[in-house]
This record gives sequence, structure tokens and C-alpha cells, in this order.
Amino acid sequence: MHYKKQDIKNMGRVERLKIINAVTGIKPANLIGTISNTGETNVAIFSSVVHLGSDPALLGFISRPQTAEVGHTLRNIKANGEYTINHIHPEFIKKAHYTSAKFDKQISEFDRCGLTEQYITDFKAPFVQESFFKIGMRFKEAIDIKLNGTCLVIGEIEQLSIPDTAFVNDDIDLEQTKSLGISGLNSYYELKKVASYPYARVSEVPKF
Repeated sequence: MHYKKQDIKNMGRVERLKIINAVTGIKPANLIGTISNTGETNVAIFSSVVHLGSDPALLGFISRPQTAEVGHTLRNIKANGEYTINHIHPEFIKKAHYTSAKFDKQISEFDRCGLTEQYITDFKAPFVQESFFKIGMRFKEAIDIKLNGTCLVIGEIEQLSIPDTAFVNDDIDLEQTKSLGISGLNSYYELKKVASYPYARVSEVPKF
């Protein structure tokens, strides 16, 4: 199939969502955990977490346009300044998927979807106990994207919890952690490592 811009605009909403959400390829599957000022917890699935830099250690994700039903994650982050990013694994993939439903603010997706809140040291935001790979984040900046009303949320890594089995030859092997990827709205993929190459230097590039 070949689509022109008008073909895409003429698609039904769900069809367009599924196709456009898939065209970038496999994206990381993560649960973002937050807590409100009144102690209400929230956990939601995101496929937009991206590396922004290593020094300082920055990660970003895209928050959808705010409405009364959508946006609990960002509101909690702005209120408390802390949030968690948790990899999704096959053992709880179905539970993670259904956190995408538009629950009322007073309903915790942890409770409704059968996931477990975990609090580590003095970190305010809840981690997902079922996850083997957890990241504690400190909110730094939110950049509004005027073209579609979304927001790029930027945070700095404060804590990392990585299983020892993930380290292979000083690299993190995501196949060993059984971390999952997402394509479209509802398709999940396992990751398989297919190659590893040295850091690329011009003087060492082979002849092709």
C-alpha cells in the first residue's frame, strides 16, 4: 500500500492511530508511575520514552493533550517532581496494556489492573514491583508542542535498578531482561539481540 497525505487524513481515527503509531518501528514498552499530592497513585503505559543525553542522564516522553480524562501522569509529575519508568515484561503484559484505559483520577491503575506499588528508599513516586528494570526520574522541563497540543516531558535519572543478568560484556542486553516493545496501539514484541559492534571510529570503518 502507498498512502498520500490526503489518504491518511481520510482514514478513520482508529485506523490512522494504528498505522501512524507503527511507522516508526518497535518502540520501548514502559509503565510510568506517579502519585498526586493527595496520595492517589497512577500508572500508565507509554511507548514514547526516548534517550536525550547521558551527561546529565536525561530521558523524555510525550504526554498527550490534557483533558479532564487524560493527563493524570503529567499533572502528578508537575505537582511532585518525581516519577518512575518501569520496563514491561511478558509476565504482566496484559495488565500493563489495560492501564491505557481512561480511568477516573480517584481510581488507581495499580489496583484496577492488578499491579503492585513499590517504594524504594525515600523516593515519593511508586515503582512497579513486577518490573525487573526500574528508573527513578526527577522532572526537569516540559516543552509544549504547539502543532498537536502534546508535551515533551524531560527528566533526569535519579535511581536505576537493573538486574545483574542484564549485563553482558559490560553492555545491557535487553533480551536478557525480557523487556518488551510496542508497535501501533496494541501489538507487543519480544526483543532479540542480533548483533553487537564496537564503537564506530572513522579510522576503523571496514570496507563494504
